[in-house]
Formats: sequence, structure tokens, C-alpha cells
Amino acid sequence: MDEREDELLADELAALAAVAGGWGGLTRFVAKLMRKNVHEIDLVVALSFEDTVERVALVLGRAGRRVRLGSEPCAEQRMIRVVAAGGVGGMNPVVVTALVTKGGASDSQVRLRAAAKEGLIRQRAGERTASRLAALLHT
Repeated sequence: MDEREDELLADELAALAAVAGGWGGLTRFVAKLMRKNVHEIDLVVALSFEDTVERVALVLGRAGRRVRLGSEPCAEQRMIRVVAAGGVGGMNPVVVTALVTKGGASDSQVRLRAAAKEGLIRQRAGERTASRLAALLHT
């Protein structure tokens, strides 16, 4: 999960730099060297597996742009990944990955992971985004 996550974050930061008139290639290189703020939250959602997948897809879809995944982990799991805006002014991209695992007949487990690059000023965009989305999933 981490390798593709770092690439996505570097690409998103490079795209932001290019829009602002900066050098995207240099920004991509520097972004790979920056530390990452990662936060994971485990949730139990009182819905069936398919309903939980729909709910997670809806909540994450509202939070950001969906990223295509190569393949699904297995038949009893679904992975959903988006790039959301975080930090001050929404200028820090956050990669959010939700792994939904089939539980019993009326519940499912969700592992929510949010990761963002940290600059000189610690914004904790990964932590804040994970907490915000977990609250939306729990309601």
C-alpha cells in the first residue's frame, strides 16, 4: 500500500506546483524525501458487506477524487482509494484508503488509512482527514 501511496502524493504535489508556476519535477523529487503523516482507524460498521462498501464509496467519493486500483485483495474485501484535499486551504493532498472486510451478516470492518506529506509546518493532514472521515462513516 505504501509504495503507490508515496507516488500518488508526489504526483499530486507536483501537479499543484506546476499549476502555481513551479517546477513539478523538482517538487516530485523533494516530495519523495518528505516525511509522511499517516493515521489509521479501525471501525466496525453495523451494515452488511455490500451496504458498507456503498457507504464507504459514497463518503470517500464526496471527500475526494477516486483513484483506480490495480486489483481487489480478495472476494471478502474491497479497497477504495481517493485523493482528498487536506491541510490549510485544502492545499495538501491526502491519500485515503479504506479496506472493507466482510464480518458477520450484519456488520463489516473498515480500516481507514490517510496519508499526507508533511513540510516544515506540521499540519497533521493525515490524522485530521482520517478522523473527519471516520466520524462521517460512523454516523
